[in-house]
Amino acid sequence: MTAQGFKFIFFTGKGGVGKTTLACATAVAMADKGKKVLLISTDPASNLQDVLGTPVSDQVTQHQDLNLLFTVNIDPQTAAEDYRKRVIDPLAAIATADEISKIREGLSGACTTEIASFDEFSRFITGEGLSEIFDTVIFDTAPTGHTIRLLELPAAWDDFLGNNPNGASCIGPSSALKSSRERYEKVVSSLRDPLQTTFFLITRPDAASLKEAGKTSRDLIDLGMANQSLLINGIFQARDQTDTTALKMEKIAERELLEMPGILKNLAAEHYPLLPYNVLGLENLRSVFDTDLQSKIVAAEFLKLTEAGHLLPDLKALVDELEKNSDSGLIMTMGKGGVGKTIVAASIATMLAHRGHTVLLTTTDPAAHIRDFMDQLTAIPEKLTIERIDPKIETKDYIDKIAAQKGKHLDEEGKKLLREDLQSPCTEEVAVFHAFSKAIQSARRRFVVMDTAPTGHTLLLLDTTGSYHKEIMKNMAVSPSKITKPYMMLQDGVFAKILLVALPETTPMREAEALQKDLQRAGIVPYAWVINECLSAVNDLKDPLLRKRASAEVPIIDHIAAHLSKRTFEIPYIAEEKLLPAILSRYDDAVIQAI
Repeated sequence: MTAQGFKFIFFTGKGGVGKTTLACATAVAMADKGKKVLLISTDPASNLQDVLGTPVSDQVTQHQDLNLLFTVNIDPQTAAEDYRKRVIDPLAAIATADEISKIREGLSGACTTEIASFDEFSRFITGEGLSEIFDTVIFDTAPTGHTIRLLELPAAWDDFLGNNPNGASCIGPSSALKSSRERYEKVVSSLRDPLQTTFFLITRPDAASLKEAGKTSRDLIDLGMANQSLLINGIFQARDQTDTTALKMEKIAERELLEMPGILKNLAAEHYPLLPYNVLGLENLRSVFDTDLQSKIVAAEFLKLTEAGHLLPDLKALVDELEKNSDSGLIMTMGKGGVGKTIVAASIATMLAHRGHTVLLTTTDPAAHIRDFMDQLTAIPEKLTIERIDPKIETKDYIDKIAAQKGKHLDEEGKKLLREDLQSPCTEEVAVFHAFSKAIQSARRRFVVMDTAPTGHTLLLLDTTGSYHKEIMKNMAVSPSKITKPYMMLQDGVFAKILLVALPETTPMREAEALQKDLQRAGIVPYAWVINECLSAVNDLKDPLLRKRASAEVPIIDHIAAHLSKRTFEIPYIAEEKLLPAILSRYDDAVIQAI
């Protein structure tokens, strides 16, 4: 790996692609070569301690078996809570408990967490966090482009964030930040210096991960951070040529890599194989870059093959439950990117329509994957209607309305800052939820299946009556009753069925669990979990690597079913390019009878 010679190394990518594994392996390799390394994680689901096999805390700590490796874990939730406290404490004497509660919720979104985390680890870049005594500082999880843009905006920064109480800001006043604008300017300058800093974009050989990496690459380049490399993790090669699933998986991955975003094709790329073992501990981490050691461990793992055994209800059983004693209602698929929300929504909507129900399938998928899946069918069921809400259009309209009102008395820099702040994920969710509201209302008379739902934080923002949230309602020209009513409808577990979609892997499971807690804070209890792409649910696996991966899924699935969900359903890994017809041919009675 071309990591030598850089002071700061960032690993970034969507959840579950292997950022932590490759960051830790790099840190160990550099420490083995005599470099003094500090490894910092800002991953909310961080498992640095498990991967490195050493205690890791919020203080810089030396590895117990590798003297030149040091770690520190910045917990984003702890950082965000400390940040909220610094905002709220000065208001204790002048605000009511209800007002403080609303301010706290306003600061509970993704933007606040990102800013607070960046605030914490910025000191490790400027040298105030002792980075000057290390040869290299490695970051597991880089800041988003949105966060960096917010922090680099110049004039009126303090004035706008600190003195504009009616501003639609989800990051709070700048007075709550530990760092100054000057420090952030120094941080951004260091990130742009190709002699000091490099970014590794981590992806798997699948469309969702590659798309995310392409977007990240473009965002970084736009910010002047073009020193990038692509690390493609989890490349699968079939070991048993008689295993049809293995051969199809290999072929699909090859096609996905050929069709990767063009911006990624210009980057130097390194490939890392899918391994049959968990990369935990120093020896396994060293095997990532040591192919001889890797082969030795793989051979030993294949001698310990065990059969995967569990049985969960399938997609047909889920649809049976959803339509039981009802011909209407709201069904929402939620989850992190790349877990299969869209295919689950498309499958459920099509199956319900084939059963004679009137169904609306609506999505905010910016890449219109829903249409890609539906186009795989020879015909769309007559009772199925498909709509697409364009997040960019909805968000632009909303931002234009707020900017016109809020920007009246701001100078050009203030207007620029206001618009940048309104580019947050929270803003998009609020704008999109407005468009969703009409569809939610119609679920009294038909089934409405929604691909991608608002988070619990967004719903709480819409339900509260604080000044910021009144502005949202006013600028969207929607009465409070029309916003609150859909929110209350989502709290009705009989009417609204929230489906959390996850993969049978540790990181996606933890991310879905965090999303579930977010919803529960808003009084919304998910109806069920759908675990997608389960190798452990595939019959007749012969390939030893796939069999090993399947057995590793079992404890994760068992944990979900036992501790996280009252209802758990699974979909097997289906190695087909036309995925929707393949799923329907398994589970849709109307399709099965027609075959």
